[in-house]
Amino acid sequence: MASTAAGSRERAHGEGSGDQFAVEVRPVGGTVVLLLSGELDHDTAEPLRAALEAALAAGGPVRLVIDCAGLAFCDSTGLNMLLRARLAAEAAGGRVELSGLGRQVARMLRLTGADGVFPIHRDLAEALSAGADDPEGTGSRTASEPPAP
Repeated sequence: MASTAAGSRERAHGEGSGDQFAVEVRPVGGTVVLLLSGELDHDTAEPLRAALEAALAAGGPVRLVIDCAGLAFCDSTGLNMLLRARLAAEAAGGRVELSGLGRQVARMLRLTGADGVFPIHRDLAEALSAGADDPEGTGSRTASEPPAP
């Protein structure tokens, strides 16, 4: 697997997993963007864990945007990783935001109540725009709020 350095991509295959899971890391200004694709579960979660640890290891406040537009499936392992990353980022004065949620991922977040703890954006462009307009993250909407017209 490739390292999780800026602009890198990591892939994993799970046992019986039809969709390969991949994480691509892209620094965009002061934001670290993680682009997820495939199926995220217990067997494929290592690249995400490594990318999150690398992003948070820099120390100090970091803004992570995790783009889920390519994520076909996410189980409790993936959810727990996102929640732990949020706590670690907040403890360092940063934040974790989600974008591009598909139906399955949005439903899982809603059913578990996790949609109320992450700023959620319609897509990556909106997330990056929100960061430029609101560096403190105070204006981001959550999944329970309707999108702006």
